[in-house]
Amino acid sequence: MKAARVCTHLFVMLALPLSVAACDMGDGNSKVLGSIDVASGSSVRDATTVNGAVRVGANAKAGDATTVNGSVTVAGGGVVGDATTVNGSIRLEENAVARDATTVNGSIALAAGAQVKHDATTVNGSMTLAPGATVGGKLTNVNGHIAVTDAHVGGGIETANGNIDITGKSVVDGGITVKKPKHGGFFGISFGSDCVPRIVIGPGATVNGPLTFERKVNLYISDQAHVSGTVSGATAVKFSGDTPPASPDSCGRG
Repeated sequence: MKAARVCTHLFVMLALPLSVAACDMGDGNSKVLGSIDVASGSSVRDATTVNGAVRVGANAKAGDATTVNGSVTVAGGGVVGDATTVNGSIRLEENAVARDATTVNGSIALAAGAQVKHDATTVNGSMTLAPGATVGGKLTNVNGHIAVTDAHVGGGIETANGNIDITGKSVVDGGITVKKPKHGGFFGISFGSDCVPRIVIGPGATVNGPLTFERKVNLYISDQAHVSGTVSGATAVKFSGDTPPASPDSCGRG
């Protein structure tokens, strides 16, 4: 059978269900082993591998950018469908666009003006939105620092063990939820934590929607911030100036 007709389907069941089809289509844009580079300015159907990075060049287009073990990077002005990995980071550089961004073990970073049209999700990893970046849906993780700076989140923020910093003129629609950690987890792995998430809504930032806390948190809201909706499960500490007081029991920022 010709290689162009060979398709290996991998079903990966970790913290999130994920199905990845890795096929040699004969066009060099889908494989099982090795990294994939989509040339700047080009357009391909998909960019898919299993063990290797996926890099989509500046102003290039790809249907989906998918790997299992490796990072996904979309250069400035690039456009992809779903940006997906299991063990690796996802980075959208300036003005890059993805439909969704999903990983399990890795960070998600949006540079200035980058956009995820729907949801951005990781389990173990930080999430960073630079000025002008946008996530149209929900920004979600379990473990890892979430930093939103002069950016927009359309569907709320959710974490269990992560610190959250909303700074500059950021706008978060849909509120903030800190879930009660799950103990026992997948494969005997516990997602519980003894640290206390530190939630900071800085001067000039806006959060529209409820602030719901299912566990103890350190919540700081600037006297120059704009918060609508109810606050449940925590008592906010108001602060003046650029930063709130230290809270030594807070979760790590990684």
